[in-house]
Amino acid sequence: MAEDLTWVAPEGSWASSAARRRNMQAIRSRDTKPEKLVRRLVHAKGLRYRVAARPVPDLRRTADLVFRPTKVAVFIDGCYWHGCPEHYVPPRTNSGYWSEKVLRNVERDRDTDQRLTEAGWLVLRFWEHEPSDTCAEKIVDTVISRRLHTTNG
Repeated sequence: MAEDLTWVAPEGSWASSAARRRNMQAIRSRDTKPEKLVRRLVHAKGLRYRVAARPVPDLRRTADLVFRPTKVAVFIDGCYWHGCPEHYVPPRTNSGYWSEKVLRNVERDRDTDQRLTEAGWLVLRFWEHEPSDTCAEKIVDTVISRRLHTTNG
């Protein structure tokens, strides 16, 4: 006898359907194409960094690139998940839930920026749609500048 393998969302589940659940599980939280391209460009300029690391160990937030000696944390934010003012489009299904989710992400981003700044870190944030070479150049210039600043004074 064949078992019924129909997926049913548990009460209060974030996934409104089996298809939505599969879609959400396939979304990467790290190693996205924009991240990988920026990392490759920064690495080619001779800089080394940590990937998907916590800048501050007791803060449960990870940056996409972390330059510990110079205290620079880099985030490459996805337009949808972080509410890009140019590209964010509210979803048509379950819009209340997803809009609240994005709003919480934006609030957490601001909280992360504040906490890292208070801990002496410089936070660089880029949107996934920004040109990778422009992002990489800004990162390299910032890290080198902070290296020179810390060694000279």
